[in-house]
Amino acid sequence: MATIKPFKGVRPPKHLVEQVASRPYDVLNSEEARQEAEGNEKSLYRIIKPEIDFPVGTDEHDEKVYAKAAENFQMFQEKGWLVQDDKEQYYIYAQTMNGKTQYGLVVGAYVPDYMEGSIKKHELTRRDKEEDRMKHVRVNDANIEPVFFAYPDNNALDSIVQKYASTEPVYNFIAPGDGFGHTFWIVDNDDDITVITEEFAKMPALYIADGHHRSAAAALVGAEKAQQNPNHCGKEEYNYFMAVCFPANQLTIIDYNRVVKDLNGLTSEQFLAALDKNFIVEEKGTEIYNPTALHNFALYLEGKWYSLTAKTGTYNDNDPIGVLDVTISSNLILDEILGIKDLRSDKRIDFVGGIRGLGELSKRVDSGEMKVALALYPVSMKQLMDIADTGNIMPPKTTWFEPKLRSGLVIHKLQ
Repeated sequence: MATIKPFKGVRPPKHLVEQVASRPYDVLNSEEARQEAEGNEKSLYRIIKPEIDFPVGTDEHDEKVYAKAAENFQMFQEKGWLVQDDKEQYYIYAQTMNGKTQYGLVVGAYVPDYMEGSIKKHELTRRDKEEDRMKHVRVNDANIEPVFFAYPDNNALDSIVQKYASTEPVYNFIAPGDGFGHTFWIVDNDDDITVITEEFAKMPALYIADGHHRSAAAALVGAEKAQQNPNHCGKEEYNYFMAVCFPANQLTIIDYNRVVKDLNGLTSEQFLAALDKNFIVEEKGTEIYNPTALHNFALYLEGKWYSLTAKTGTYNDNDPIGVLDVTISSNLILDEILGIKDLRSDKRIDFVGGIRGLGELSKRVDSGEMKVALALYPVSMKQLMDIADTGNIMPPKTTWFEPKLRSGLVIHKLQ
């Protein structure tokens, strides 16, 4: 069962939300954050990327930078740029991209559920990244940014969400840069709060869609606080961390593509000939070619697009990891032909989120920066959930969710 609770959110007043809200900390670098926050003292970047308040070049992991995050968080509250709600409640956060809207419930997720595996993950985490976010949670004593969960489809929750979605939202704005819509409602009716809590309690699991490092960090800090408290009873606020939970049927995973610097000593003709062993190779010309189904790939090389279809017998449909196109391409192209063994560390490969379009792949090859590009058909939510349910871990750089959650619409304090 999934244990959740409502919480007293810390939020910007309606007239300030667009000044406060920001992109997540991990989708931009320090210089980009500095530029986006320029002239805006209320930007959440001053809490989630506080190195921008120091001279250029300051190490974002310096202890004084973490301390600045806490100082700015306190200052935002003192100045009324962030205000805590009086009542424990849930929130609804809707995102609109390309005419499609997905509705998430903002809840307090239960730390023991993460530690015991009821909150399921599909990616490995790196300890250095966990520790960075743990320091940020500790110093602020709050989850400043939410994590992104999926839950099994639920009609009762759909009904509650749609009831609120038909009313006037608390926030409703188009974010600069990406042009995506962000809309926000408060669920303060006690009966609705009870139903939401009870419906989640019937679910066998929740699934991390995006934010594995933030989830790990938030849960580990909560567990740390429990261990340090001699009077711990399990009902303290630190036993929960902030998550936005979306029904799985509303979420779309988009492609996550690869570009490689060289052909591992092969000529283009030798490379294409090597592909013939495991793929049906078809030249498609100069127009962008999109993969049409699972096990079909798009390849861009020397100004031309190719369709690659994995031959029968090169993958195992009964293996939840082996059937993934990221596994097929990693094993049969990147490793076997191009000699790339470790996607996390090899400097010859880079990754391009599908939100940039396949034109970004040809651009990077045509510029001479890269030699070849490979586009993959996106993973499905069913595949992701099956992998999490079987305790498997996806290969690196498999999933890309869009739109990203906007940070700063609501914050969860641990006390």
